[in-house]
Amino acid sequence: MTADALAAPVYAAIEAGGTKFVCAVATADGTLLERVRFPTRDPATTLAEARAFFDATSQRVGAPRALGIASFGPLELDPRAAAYGRLLRTPKPGWHDADLRAPFASLGIPIALDTDVNAAALAEAHLGAGRGADGTPLDSLCYVTVGTGIGVGAVIAGKPLHGLLHPEVGHIHPRRHTGDAGFAGVCPHHGDCLEGLANGPALVARLGHDLGDAHATHPVWDIEADYIGQLCAQLALTLSPRRIVLGGGVMQHERLFAPIRTRTRHWLGGYLARDEVEGGIDAYIVPPGLDDRSGILGALLLATRAAAEDPAPR
Repeated sequence: MTADALAAPVYAAIEAGGTKFVCAVATADGTLLERVRFPTRDPATTLAEARAFFDATSQRVGAPRALGIASFGPLELDPRAAAYGRLLRTPKPGWHDADLRAPFASLGIPIALDTDVNAAALAEAHLGAGRGADGTPLDSLCYVTVGTGIGVGAVIAGKPLHGLLHPEVGHIHPRRHTGDAGFAGVCPHHGDCLEGLANGPALVARLGHDLGDAHATHPVWDIEADYIGQLCAQLALTLSPRRIVLGGGVMQHERLFAPIRTRTRHWLGGYLARDEVEGGIDAYIVPPGLDDRSGILGALLLATRAAAEDPAPR
């Protein structure tokens, strides 16, 4: 750690996942000064551990200027709402109505909150796979995580997309693959929505083991590629992003990218007559540029933006 890094303003970041929390303190340029990972347990225990980390690092590297929280959802993101900062009907046991902001209020710093996938989209747009040929961020990008769940984050005109709530595209209902008619799906809310058909647990439920143990000729690869290809086509038609980034544990199986691109073009049916889709789809649907750092760096960007909007020193 350099002396310059220690002298720079410090920002706090949390990537709150369904299975693990990542907490970090960093400088605005993305230099991570300290970082810790620990399992996601009950809200009180988990959030107390996060608060203890920031209390301890404040003594070592200085008090943070702002905090960014990138969390699993769904979340109430409207500051006018009574439930602002709380988790809504999350399938994560015990976390419904958990207040993510309250344990950190006494820090006396701006707190910015968004979904983990919106934050990852923000990081990829500004620091990772969302840069154009000239190195500048593209004005729109979708980040898709395919893992324990399926989530979609969107950055439009440089800002994470919010509205009635935030994108919950994992719960759309795709057309059934012809080889998948008998599978009920695993989503506790919708059964055979996209998440219920194509997330990691759905693959394990079909196979009885992880996807990586499936033979290269097993039909599950084609089924998964078709569902994610449908998702990419829907995103291209609805949000019109200039790039789609596919991350998460399932997408670590890189052999899925080629058939997903093929199925995306199939479902688009030639309707989007753009070179990015017709001839350059390998550069349109891509893996993350930040590996597993998209979420925590996205939380850092949330923090730096919150500090810029509230510039008074604290």
